[in-house]
Amino acid sequence: MKLQYRVITGLSAALLVAAFGLSGCEGMTRQEKNTATGAVIGGVVGNVLCGGVLCTGAGAAVGGVIGHEANK
Repeated sequence: MKLQYRVITGLSAALLVAAFGLSGCEGMTRQEKNTATGAVIGGVVGNVLCGGVLCTGAGAAVGGVIGHEANK
């Protein structure tokens, strides 16, 4: 039950951040947008998996790299 709550909370936070964050990205390149999106998704996944600042940061870093490289 606790994991389910964390997943729902994490997804809600990701959608909120993505909606507000990406709405101001008109001047960004596609690669920059992919990097930002990957970082947000990775941060949420990292938080859901182990729930700490370190895991969230690591997930955001890995997601950002993946998002950055996905455009190439």
